[in-house]
Amino acid sequence: MQQIFIFIFKNSYRLLFLLLLGISLTLTIQSHSYHRSEVISSANYVTGGVYEQVNSVEEYFNLKTENEKLAGENARLRMLLFNKVDSTQTPIVADVQGIPSTNVILSKVINNTYNTRENYLTINSGSLDGIKQDMGVINSQGIVGIIDRTSKNYATVASVLNIKSQINAKVKKSNHFGSLIWDGKNAGYVQLIDVPRLASVRKGDTIVTGGQSVIFPENINIGTIDKVFINNENNYYTINVRLFNDMTNLGHVYIIKNRDTQEILNLEKKQDE
Repeated sequence: MQQIFIFIFKNSYRLLFLLLLGISLTLTIQSHSYHRSEVISSANYVTGGVYEQVNSVEEYFNLKTENEKLAGENARLRMLLFNKVDSTQTPIVADVQGIPSTNVILSKVINNTYNTRENYLTINSGSLDGIKQDMGVINSQGIVGIIDRTSKNYATVASVLNIKSQINAKVKKSNHFGSLIWDGKNAGYVQLIDVPRLASVRKGDTIVTGGQSVIFPENINIGTIDKVFINNENNYYTINVRLFNDMTNLGHVYIIKNRDTQEILNLEKKQDE
């Protein structure tokens, strides 16, 4: 302990300088949006690189599982090829949940949190790949989240398991709309709120995106109804939705490109004015 005090006393001027420098940098970053944006982008770049290296190590130890998945996929592809009437036809790339393949960007999750109240993912694609803020992220099972921030080569995604998340969704069979949120409790379930009581809802009904936003197209899978609660204060349903996605085990994802987003936003802005 005495050695620590001696060290602090001998280097008091240097330590004071570093403290004041740190405070000044913090105040500069917080008060200037440009500096704040540059720091966040740089942080995304550094953490993205670290996450990718960690992910590479994890992949190495999971090679056996991945090989088993590939073997199963190869078996299915061979079956499709053998059952083709005309084997000379060029295979057509299937759409992703009805979205043309030209409107999606393939990426990979290199970090994923699901045990906090504000969960995020990191993917190994960024602004150089055409990724922009507020793009929707899905996979073959359903929605994953929304692009939050980007650097050149990486991006963070606000997961559907984020208490700040709010996505337009509907009951597929009846088209009754509500807002999809997460109560921060169970990683396998989200909640659909503000669904009117005149809607016919039953356990097992499918919940999909509503399409009343520029982020997700209509009818992207979300999950199925698990439980239905009635809010006596406002006469609306609160629906517990079991996600199709296992949000604790995500691999490749698709980022949705909506070329009409800016046009729609500009038109709505003029309408508000």
